[in-house]
Amino acid sequence: MKTQVFLSAKSSNHEPPEGHPEHAGRYDAALAGIKASGVELQFSPRLANRAALERVHVPAMIEAIYASAPAQGEVALDADTWMSPGSLDAALNAAGAALDAVDAVMSGQCEAAFVAARPPGHHAEPDRAMGFCLFNSIAIAAMHALANHNLQRASIVDFDVHHGNGSQAFVESEPRLSFASIHQGWIYPGTGAAYETGQLGNIVNIPVAAGTTGGDWLDAIRTRILKQLETWSPELILVSAGFDGHKADPLAGLALTEADFAEVGRVLAQAAKRHSQSRLVCVLEGGYDCPALERSVGAFLEALEAS
Repeated sequence: MKTQVFLSAKSSNHEPPEGHPEHAGRYDAALAGIKASGVELQFSPRLANRAALERVHVPAMIEAIYASAPAQGEVALDADTWMSPGSLDAALNAAGAALDAVDAVMSGQCEAAFVAARPPGHHAEPDRAMGFCLFNSIAIAAMHALANHNLQRASIVDFDVHHGNGSQAFVESEPRLSFASIHQGWIYPGTGAAYETGQLGNIVNIPVAAGTTGGDWLDAIRTRILKQLETWSPELILVSAGFDGHKADPLAGLALTEADFAEVGRVLAQAAKRHSQSRLVCVLEGGYDCPALERSVGAFLEALEAS
């Protein structure tokens, strides 16, 4: 697939306290993997506007985040989620880069787009920031696609090791979207049980046990998630691409390797060709061991480009 990477120019300006796992070195590691892959780079200065945010988040939550942005120092929104003076623009740029990626894919500029940005987004619920996340970039991108590109149906696939509770909380009341997540069960945020299918039946959750290796993980994706995509027939597939399922990652306990992330890239590229006219938008979420993140992002992008 013709693939482009959209870089968020302000990602490094988000500075949680020293020792926080979601630090600027993650962006540097992802960028090194991107450069090694040879995939074409696009720089995105775009900041998501209020209209884009309000398709997903309630106005009071948006106002609270704007009001919490410090002029100096750091502010905790909860035990895990922090803001520094550059955090608001970094989060708006992360969401804006995802909007640029959607526009590029929908215009035919590329088939697959990968957004390298931080902070991540998939834990941010419609009414609260949490889990390192301020705004839910993947959901904002999905709603932008529906609102601005005349789409009727889209799907979000989440392979981060942590359940995308924020994405699910939004999608379960949006009949034009589906959501599928494979994640380690019963770690943060404690959601994502298999019985959580949503009142509309548009949610699929696949919790897996600590120690799960790539073969079983990929089999579950091929059977459960691809089945949902076939049923849903999305016109665009969006992916929360978290690489914290790697066996070296300190925040969870799966046993995946960069080869497994390459294979999921191939699987998703094939699904996009089959179901969504080769339209695929991927957004970086987790990945907290920097060498593993670098290798995994590079392998994933090489697989997309070669598919």
